[in-house]
Formats: sequence, C-alpha cells, structure tokens
Amino acid sequence: MVPYEAPQGRRVNAMGAYFTHGPLTGAFPFVSFASLPKSRAKQPRKTEAERAADHGLLPEEVGGLDAEGFLAFLWTIAGRPAAEASESWRRDRPLVIVLDNYSVHKSTRVKEEVERLRAANIELFYLPSYSPELSKIEPIWQDVKYREMQTRSYTDLGALKRAVDRALAAKAIMLREAAPLLHRTA
Repeated sequence: MVPYEAPQGRRVNAMGAYFTHGPLTGAFPFVSFASLPKSRAKQPRKTEAERAADHGLLPEEVGGLDAEGFLAFLWTIAGRPAAEASESWRRDRPLVIVLDNYSVHKSTRVKEEVERLRAANIELFYLPSYSPELSKIEPIWQDVKYREMQTRSYTDLGALKRAVDRALAAKAIMLREAAPLLHRTA
C-alpha cells in the first residue's frame, strides 16, 4: 500500500540550451530545480534545508525558474566565468539565444539586462507567440519527457529530480555524439 500524497507544488523545472552552430554544436547544457510543496503552517517549523532533506534533496537543488536564475544561466552558457562579472567582459564570437515567450524570458529584470547582454556580444531573439514548432529545443524536451523518462511516478521529489537529471544528461550525450552527423557541411 502506498499512502496518497497530493502532488500540488511538487515538481521539477528545467532550463536548457541547445547549440546549433559553432564550436559547441550539439551541446545541451541544462539545470533543474525542484519545487517543494507550499507549507501551510503559519510559522515555519522547519528550515528550508530540513524541508529539502524531507524530500531527498539538497538545499541547492530546490528553487524555481525566476529571472535571476534565468540570467545566471544565460551568462553561464555564454561562457562568462563565474567570477568574472565585470561590465567589460565580452564574448569573442556573437551568440544569438532564441527564446519563447515564457514570462521569465520577457520579465522586467531580463529587459533591464538586455543592454549588458548586447555589450557582451549576446543577442536575445524571441520567437512569435504560440509557435513552438519554430523552436529547435522543443523536440528535445518532448523526447526527454516521453522517451527518456519512461517511469512517470516517483515516491519522492528527490527521486523525480534525479530521474530528470539522468534523462537530461543522457540526452545531452546523445545530442553531442550526433552533432557531427546532423550538422555536416557539404
């Protein structure tokens, strides 16, 4: 017998980038975060670390997809060293990042950062609304969700996060290995 636990608030969100051109062709860097269920207690009885541990997670594995996390991911995939946050850092090669219209991608905080990104040789390009068929990464998400993760139910949130990370890592390896075949020049 498995006791029922309401799934509200328990989820794993992932962010990824798929490089279609240049020296990183086929690379698929990603990050994922688990969202814990909301506490109904008026006064928190446990720390965030204790709540994470209750779900089989480390504190750094818990979070949501917000503008700050998204921008940190953009700077990482752009190749900016973590310690290098100076205004003068600039990519040698231009980088165009194609985005859908997810609210975080168009948030005020991201709009504030656009000029800094441009100065670093990074351009954001937004796809038209309601056109996932134009996104090169959508088939990757679908493949991970429906082919790589055949088990759909997990006993705890930590197990789900580990399964998501394993599936994404396996897909990243497959994409990188397939890149020379898919992106050959004649």
